[in-house]
Formats: sequence, structure tokens, C-alpha cells
Amino acid sequence: MNVNAAEFKAKCLKLLDEVAATHQPLVITKRGRPVARVVPIEDDTAQSLFGYMKGTGEILGDIVRVPQEPWAAETDAEDALYRATGSPGKRT
Repeated sequence: MNVNAAEFKAKCLKLLDEVAATHQPLVITKRGRPVARVVPIEDDTAQSLFGYMKGTGEILGDIVRVPQEPWAAETDAEDALYRATGSPGKRT
């Protein structure tokens, strides 16, 4: 499709939408000579990693009512591990 520069200036947004919809290049002419070509952009972007595994997971068991086992932080069960490595933790 060919269009002269004056017409392109007047209908720029409409012509750009048409190029995007039809995927056909647009040649802009000035005094009958081609000076520019508007072409649609091909989608070469990589597929997003966000959500690519949607629907592949499986829930096993009850995720709302978890067992009421005390945590190691509440029972001081791991204090010996921290003292052995010299890491800061509870001191007795």
C-alpha cells in the first residue's frame, strides 16, 4: 500500500493501526518517490516465565488445617546446633 507524505501526516494513527491489523507494509512517498516504509513488528519476544507452569501443580492433603506440632524455635530444640557452630543464637 502506498500513501503520500501529506496523507500519512493527516491519517498517521489510523494508518499505523491498519498496518498492525493487516501485517502489510506501508510505503510513504514524497512527490511520487518512496522515502520510507512502515512495517509491522513481528513478535520475537520470549515467552514470559511468569505463569508458565499454571495448572501443573497438585495439592496433597489439607493446606488449611496444618498439624499443630511445635516449631523448633519454640521448643529450643536446635539451640545446641547454634552453639556448636558459633553462630549467634540463644545463650544459656
